[in-house]
Amino acid sequence: MPMVLRIERDPPRRTPLLEAAAASALAVCLDPRAQPNGPWHDAVADWVGGRIRKIARRARGTHWAAVQDLPGVTVEVAGAQVRALVPGPVDDVPKTVSRLQIGGTDLPADEPGPPPPGSPVLWLNPAVTMTLGKAAAQVGHASMLYAAASGLTTVPPFAVRTATRPRWADLCAAVDRGEAVAVRDAGFTEVDPGTLTCVAVPEGP
Repeated sequence: MPMVLRIERDPPRRTPLLEAAAASALAVCLDPRAQPNGPWHDAVADWVGGRIRKIARRARGTHWAAVQDLPGVTVEVAGAQVRALVPGPVDDVPKTVSRLQIGGTDLPADEPGPPPPGSPVLWLNPAVTMTLGKAAAQVGHASMLYAAASGLTTVPPFAVRTATRPRWADLCAAVDRGEAVAVRDAGFTEVDPGTLTCVAVPEGP
C-alpha cells in the first residue's frame, strides 16, 4: 500500500501527520469500494490476505495534486494530509507514485499533549528510532490490527503518541495478557525482524 505524506515547504506537525496516516490506511480497507463486489475488493483482499507492506512517500505541490487522481483515500488531521492508495504489487507502482521520494525529509518531534478521552491510542516504542515514513507505516499497521480486533466498521479519530519507557513496559505487559494489539515489524527496513514497534489500546493515557 503506497501512502503519500503531504509535506509542503511549510510542513505540518509530526503527530497530526502520523494520525492522518493511521486513519487513511484503515479508511481504504473500510471504504465501500473495498467491500465485496466493489472495484477495490480484489486488490485489498489479496493484500490483506498476504504479506502486508506499506511504503510511505512524500509529495508537495503538483505532485501531491497528481496523486489525488489515483484510487485511494485522503485523510486530514489538524491540517496534515495523507493519501493511502489502493494496494498493488511493489514492482508495479504508477509512475505518479514511483517518482516520489521515500526518504529525505523528517519532521521534528512535537508536544501533542495527552490523548483525547475516548480515542484509541497508537503508542510508538520509545526505544526504536524510526523515520517519519517508517513510523507512518507502523501506525497504519496498528490501526488495521486494532480495527480487526475490535470489529470496527468506521474509522475513529486515532491518537498517536510515543510512550515513555515505563508506559511502554505496561503496554508490553498488556500485549502479553491479550489486552492490547501489537505491531511486530517484518524487518524489511530500518528495524530488526520481530521488533515491537507500536501498541494499540482503546484509549489513553
